[in-house]
Amino acid sequence: MAVALLIPGYAYSAERPLLHFAGEVFAKHGWTTRQIRWPSLLPPRSDDVALWNRQLRSYVHYHLGQVLAAEPDRRIALAGKSMGCFAAALAAERGLPAVWLTPILRDSELPADLHRGTAPFLLLGAAGDPDWEPAVARGLGRPFFEAGKAAHGLEIPGDPVRSVDVLREATAAMDSFVSGL
Repeated sequence: MAVALLIPGYAYSAERPLLHFAGEVFAKHGWTTRQIRWPSLLPPRSDDVALWNRQLRSYVHYHLGQVLAAEPDRRIALAGKSMGCFAAALAAERGLPAVWLTPILRDSELPADLHRGTAPFLLLGAAGDPDWEPAVARGLGRPFFEAGKAAHGLEIPGDPVRSVDVLREATAAMDSFVSGL
């Protein structure tokens, strides 16, 4: 059996559109999906962004590490949103494929974690997201989807119709990627 773990962001649950459709894509290709929920209070926001990102990364490693240790399925994939992308170090350690939605590529250790990964992964980000760094995404040499002027949630502020178009395009990119796993 194969399981895809849907890893939430700081304020973005697996019921929100990007992770919901990531789960639907994995299910379409025969994967069981499981939504991860953070079991305790998240680290409070800090003015020191790099410090806060390190705290979030540690939080994700600790809690998701416990989930992975208890996971009976041997074939595991990850789909993480923003803060959930800090699971990239765990994916690199375990050789797990992944879909990383709006990864925090600035002021964090995430780019180094992604460089260590050997399993396939797909990045999805947006030029209008202050956490997205197009040069870093390109430099990884992996497939990525970039949604023009969309914000961190891959939505176009004030334009719900175009936001749905971006969601469709992102879902198509995920479908193409997951079909090859």
